[in-house]
Amino acid sequence: MAVRPKVAFFEFTSCEGCQLTVVDSLQTHPELLEAVEIVRFREAMSEKGDDYLIAFIEGSCTRPSDEPHLKAIRERAGVVVALGACAHLGGVNAIRNRQELSELRRYVYGDKAEWYETYPARPISAVIPVDATIPGCPIDREEFIRVVKAVLQGRAPQLPDYPVCVECKLKENVCLYLRGKTCLGPIALAGCDAICPTYGDSCEACRGLIPNPNIESLKNVLAEHGLSVEQTMAKMTMFLTYQTMESEAAAHGNGKR
Repeated sequence: MAVRPKVAFFEFTSCEGCQLTVVDSLQTHPELLEAVEIVRFREAMSEKGDDYLIAFIEGSCTRPSDEPHLKAIRERAGVVVALGACAHLGGVNAIRNRQELSELRRYVYGDKAEWYETYPARPISAVIPVDATIPGCPIDREEFIRVVKAVLQGRAPQLPDYPVCVECKLKENVCLYLRGKTCLGPIALAGCDAICPTYGDSCEACRGLIPNPNIESLKNVLAEHGLSVEQTMAKMTMFLTYQTMESEAAAHGNGKR
């Protein structure tokens, strides 16, 4: 009988919604459970094993003590997969990076502020090398299955490199800009089947940006439609605060934060 590769799931600062999506996907793809052996998965089992080949990590790095834990996982695992927007981008957690950390600590924890360790939120790739990414908030269950199959076959998972606008056109959606709304679809990475614009909500780029996004062109599109540049640029703070701050630091010659 072939030895099944051992898989572990880990969570850092996150809502763990991506792991719940994994549970959902396993209910519709039970054959995957026959191909791997899950040794750690808090959302689905109480047992914990430290011997694993593939590690899925959800959540961003937000504390100094997260770093040795991440590095230990990286040392043990043959493959590390960033699971969801927080692990991939820093996600919603990074919104606080634009505020003074000491003030935030006092606001949240009051006179117990010094009891809790914290620092600016970062994606896990800022701490350890990542072999594959499953983007989104939450992840797409079918994409999870595709990525796992690729990893098990020793292949690098392929993500789209085109914008959400392509998927909107394929679905024959009316562009949100023509409906007086703003949207990050022109610069956001596709792969979600344009689920938010399809239901009338603006894309906020939870899957990250396409390669070489033309931000200036997006601003021109906004101006042509009489929409506020600030309004759409503010949307980038939902999931892309870490990336935009890195770009700003680089533009000002400060290098990495």
